[in-house]
Amino acid sequence: MRSAADLPRFRDGEVLVAGMTDPDWEPVLRKAAAVITDRGGRTYHAAIVSREMGLPCVVGTGTGTETLHDGQVVTVSCAAGEVGMVYDGAVPFAREEVDPASLPTPRVPLMLNLADPGQAFRLSQLPSAGVGLMRIEFLVSNWIGIHPMALLHPERVTDPGVRAEIRRKASGHGSLPEFFVDRLAAGVGQIGAAFYPRQVIVRFSDFKTNEYAGLLGGAAFEPREENPMIGFRGASRYYDPRYREGFALECAAIRRVREQMGLTNVIVMIPFCRTLGEGRQVLAEMERNGLCRTPERDGLRVYVMCEIPNNVVLAEEFSDLFDGFSIGSNDLTQLTLGVDRDSDLLTHLFDERDPGVKRLIQTVVARAHAKGRKVGICGEAPSNYPEFAQWLADLGIDSMSLNADSLPGVARRLAHSAGKEGRP
Repeated sequence: MRSAADLPRFRDGEVLVAGMTDPDWEPVLRKAAAVITDRGGRTYHAAIVSREMGLPCVVGTGTGTETLHDGQVVTVSCAAGEVGMVYDGAVPFAREEVDPASLPTPRVPLMLNLADPGQAFRLSQLPSAGVGLMRIEFLVSNWIGIHPMALLHPERVTDPGVRAEIRRKASGHGSLPEFFVDRLAAGVGQIGAAFYPRQVIVRFSDFKTNEYAGLLGGAAFEPREENPMIGFRGASRYYDPRYREGFALECAAIRRVREQMGLTNVIVMIPFCRTLGEGRQVLAEMERNGLCRTPERDGLRVYVMCEIPNNVVLAEEFSDLFDGFSIGSNDLTQLTLGVDRDSDLLTHLFDERDPGVKRLIQTVVARAHAKGRKVGICGEAPSNYPEFAQWLADLGIDSMSLNADSLPGVARRLAHSAGKEGRP
């Protein structure tokens, strides 16, 4: 697939080979048997979405689109450590089936990273403590597909064809904004119901401006940034006039899930919160939209992502604002090492196990615990590196949120290490 124009000719069960992917490609990714890209790293779009969908994915090959050709039979394997392999021909493989009931109880609660409601009831059968990270972006891309501000202000969308498509997609709902709230609440509610009464932590939207611009109608509302990865994203959008009304729709969906559906196991998390002042502004904006932090039993708890060094430096002060932390090891590594996590040129430097990153994780766990706050982790590191998961357990982290396919191995490792070291 050389561009989005090639996507209509993709057939179910084929291996998708492309230079790169973006959110517009997600409907086609659902049909793929595996994904191969020329560019990108482990936190690149194709890798994250493929993990969510359970697809083998090899990114950053450099020459995949030149070496491979249409009609060629290949075997894609991600079963042999950090380096994925693409073999010519059909290579035999073994398949192991795991009975969830046979898994040992680990010494640290294990949760799941999950965004696709279609997988919720199946994955809820795993012996997990709930969902530690539900990304709203997946629902916005796949269940809604329209920029929220375009639903609120369709008159600002200059292309009449795009305006017509927005109205067509949202037909059957009371209003264009109601379409967003209804679809988002339905997706969050499906995951909340599947795991009830276990906790489901929903992270408010964390699209970058280039990703938002790719949604239907999005180009009219998004600025162009040189480096969207550290630009107008996460918490900074929620109180800004350019997106405040869109955030209100996200809040309305969460209220519907908790108050009308009765799924009080759903709590929320704020991503990319740079400063204490920004944290206060977001909490105030939530209150204006009827989401008040009430951390008593069945009340609304509000967590914050720990993914910026300032979240660690001011961990005590952030503990006064929020009910807990979830370490986003991808962004924390990016900002600690100064490595763009989407750069395929710097993948050799991106490592969550770097001593500096580990020192920050140690620090935030100690400081948050001193304030009586729990700390989990929802980044890729414990899923990718079993020894890192064991290090986190030894550190005293309160929970780990994993990709579903990593849970059995991590559960066994932590149970084994607990027995070996005499821990309960």
